[in-house]
Amino acid sequence: MSQVNLRKGESVDKALKKLKRKLLREGTIDEMRKRKYYEKPTSKKYKKNKKAKYIQQLKAQEEKDYWS
Repeated sequence: MSQVNLRKGESVDKALKKLKRKLLREGTIDEMRKRKYYEKPTSKKYKKNKKAKYIQQLKAQEEKDYWS
């Protein structure tokens, strides 16, 4: 469980900002968003393959631009 300790005289807004940053670094928010709804294994595999194709396409385009 993530915690943020307030110092004397520190505002609550600043503490919330620290907490959000900490949760983002730990990946807690991303994990929560993934688990919010059930996703079938085939959908996960489809998204993973689609992302891999996109990244490969970007790398190929970058390499093409480099050698041109």
